[in-house]
Amino acid sequence: MLDKIGMAQAPLWLENLLVEKGARHSAEGRITFPRALVEKTINASPSGVSLPGYREDCGLDIGGGRVHIGTGGAAVEVLDSKINDYRGSTLSDLYQLMRIVDRSQHIHYGVRPVVARDMETPYDLDINTAFACLKATAKPIGVSFDHADHVRPVIDMFDHALDYNFGHEGGVKGRCFKKQPFCMAIIVHAVSPLRFAPEGVEIMREAIALGIPLQICTAAQAGATSPASLAGALAQGLAESLAGMMVVDAIAPGHPTIYAFMPFISDLRTGAMSGGSGEAAIANAAAAQILLTLGLPSTVSAGMTDSKIADAQAGYEKGYTIAQAAHAGADMINLSVGMLGSIMVASPEMMVIDNEMCGAILRSVQGVQVSPQHLELEEVKRVVLGDGHYLGEEKTLSLMRSEYLYPVLGDRQSVADWSDAGREDIWQKAERHVQALLDSPATHLPQSVEQDIRQKFNIHLSQEVS
Repeated sequence: MLDKIGMAQAPLWLENLLVEKGARHSAEGRITFPRALVEKTINASPSGVSLPGYREDCGLDIGGGRVHIGTGGAAVEVLDSKINDYRGSTLSDLYQLMRIVDRSQHIHYGVRPVVARDMETPYDLDINTAFACLKATAKPIGVSFDHADHVRPVIDMFDHALDYNFGHEGGVKGRCFKKQPFCMAIIVHAVSPLRFAPEGVEIMREAIALGIPLQICTAAQAGATSPASLAGALAQGLAESLAGMMVVDAIAPGHPTIYAFMPFISDLRTGAMSGGSGEAAIANAAAAQILLTLGLPSTVSAGMTDSKIADAQAGYEKGYTIAQAAHAGADMINLSVGMLGSIMVASPEMMVIDNEMCGAILRSVQGVQVSPQHLELEEVKRVVLGDGHYLGEEKTLSLMRSEYLYPVLGDRQSVADWSDAGREDIWQKAERHVQALLDSPATHLPQSVEQDIRQKFNIHLSQEVS
């Protein structure tokens, strides 16, 4: 596809850079990439990306099939458990969801899950989204930008936030964040089918100049903006992902880049996106396998249930989509927690339920540990000739935590005990758990640093939410 069809709508500056690298002009006015050039660039591209957190002990190494769970998306509504209904998402909602990310053991990074619809301008949205994510969690985060001009102010804010960590007074613009780039730029670089997004590649150029790790996205919808066959959809999606790789290589070879190759699925009866389908599960697992085989850091999507509430449909769609992506070796799984309604709705309660489910999935990815410590003939002989059970064995006690994962919300009582305890369901437990997490204030961003940021930038997040 890249060799014979190529990409359209490259801005002139990018077109010139790509041609200098060996790309060609087609008769149709598109930019094509010879197969040998693409293969050479794949081999030269980094196979891993280091993502530090705001606190260094929260950092992640992305690549090589090490599975990480995260948020993502741009939901415009939240399921508000207080009113048992949907409402427009706000900046406060974003902050609270990212606080849950920070406190959830099995969620490793946070990409904006909701749009703060109470922001008046795109600039206010970008600045305040970045601040809410920064303030809410010390884990690696990811933000998007409406315009390339918004990238530098956000990085200036991150520089101020890191001054404290590096002992600066006043800071040096660009310097601190480049040392500890705890935030990815989430950029849609391609518009399917096979066109560059001019504004996206402009943002890429600015983000690269400022030292921001990239997560570049392609998300064609099979049967709509990519072929209806899964093989065709995967081939086009890969071509668009590799076109993004060629852009990065033309601007700054070796810049840390994660490829968000997310094949979406249409319900061809209606044309609507179906995030919870079996086809979505296998397509995204296949995308992860393809990038793993090529040695490129991957992001796929999973957990995008079509259900509107936390019901059985939500459970089974989230379960098999995330499990398949994880077992396929996806380095990052976006959109995997807290989402409902084909990623149009976010829910704090769903997020904590999903966190527990993802813990079990990650445990299954870990597999069976086989070592002399885990297989002791003498232990078996001692039990067989003795009490006849392993409950009192020292080894059982030592493996109780390392070998087993225990649910916080999931119920393992007998039916009788559960009935006697009030028959509480998982949603009721999740409501209490969310409140307990939100009652714990964020402490990683020093108050003096926060006040400095609030004085320099137009921050709308109320200080009372924390």
